[in-house]
Amino acid sequence: MKVREIMTKNVVRIHPDEPVEVAARALTHYNVGAMPVCGSDGRICGVITDRDLVTRCVASGRNVGTTTVRDVMTGRVIAAGPEMDVTAAAHLMGREQVRRLPVVENGKLCGMICLGDLAGSGENVMEAADALAEITANVCQK
Repeated sequence: MKVREIMTKNVVRIHPDEPVEVAARALTHYNVGAMPVCGSDGRICGVITDRDLVTRCVASGRNVGTTTVRDVMTGRVIAAGPEMDVTAAAHLMGREQVRRLPVVENGKLCGMICLGDLAGSGENVMEAADALAEITANVCQK
């Protein structure tokens, strides 16, 4: 099975020059924990997560109205291609310890895949479980 078959195609995204306050409201409104950050040309340049907002903005005492998404986003994007095998995507999530992967084709965002997509596809439930085990392994170790 390919990523294209189970990815979410209509993905909410945000521009890097938007204020963090707009990102926080969008994450809340759409009930998501992460959003791809894309330039006007549709190319992905980062990801903003609820954790980024808390640790890099609020906890640092920055103003949510004037701090931009670019200032607090995660710039290193781990992405999948739409033709990537779902098992490979699950292994990538585990290795990189991420729960969500933007799906990029020709440098442009075309979808998003998350652990729930893997688990919900039925035949990939074990890959989702393995990825989650890898992602949480550091949390469980002391």
